[in-house]
Formats: sequence, C-alpha cells, structure tokens
Amino acid sequence: MNSRRYFLIDGLGAVLSALLLGVVLVRFQSFIGMPSKVLYGLALIAGLIALCSFLCYFQKPRNWRLFLKGIAFTNIGYCGLTLALVCTYYPELTAWGITYFVLEMVVIVGIAVWELKKTKQAS
Repeated sequence: MNSRRYFLIDGLGAVLSALLLGVVLVRFQSFIGMPSKVLYGLALIAGLIALCSFLCYFQKPRNWRLFLKGIAFTNIGYCGLTLALVCTYYPELTAWGITYFVLEMVVIVGIAVWELKKTKQAS
C-alpha cells in the first residue's frame, strides 16, 4: 500500500470521530452521559489529529515513517485521555456511553498498532 494512504485512512477515521463526538453524541448527550464540553474537547482533538494526518497526506513527507509513528502515538495518547475521562465521568455515563468509548478506543488503538507495524515493515 502507498504510504500516503496510511495518512488518508487515519485522517478519515479522525474526521469520523470528530463528527460523532462533536455533532452526533452532543445531540444525544443524555443517552451517553458524557458532558457536552468534554465531547467538544475530544472532537477538537480528533479534528487536530485529522488535520495533521491530512497535511502529511498532501505534503508527502520524505521521512513519512517518523510522522506516521507520531500520529500513531498521538492516537494512543488520545485513547489514554479518553480512558481517563471515562473513569472520571463513569458515574454519569450510561451503558451506551461506555460502549461507545470502549469501541472507539479499541478501533483507534487497533489503527495505531497497524500504523506502527507498517512503519517497521517499510524499514
């Protein structure tokens, strides 16, 4: 697979997360339980990750492995923050909210691990 596609896949996933968090889940906040301000904050972070991924996609950096590693570790950090927020707001979260955040973290960590493997395979 062309190395640029890794950035495109990551960017599209981050856009999806940003839209789900900042648009969909905010509208259904009472079914999720996570405060809207937290959802907007997570959406902003996802949007910034998308921006970085798309910049790499369009700029075609020569040392793309380094950038992809950076994005992968940023994704893992995002999941760490999400886990901390889930623990903090656990009493307020509904089963739907917990399910969403657990699934989101599983998918994002899976993508990050895949990205890290691709950087090693290409070496």
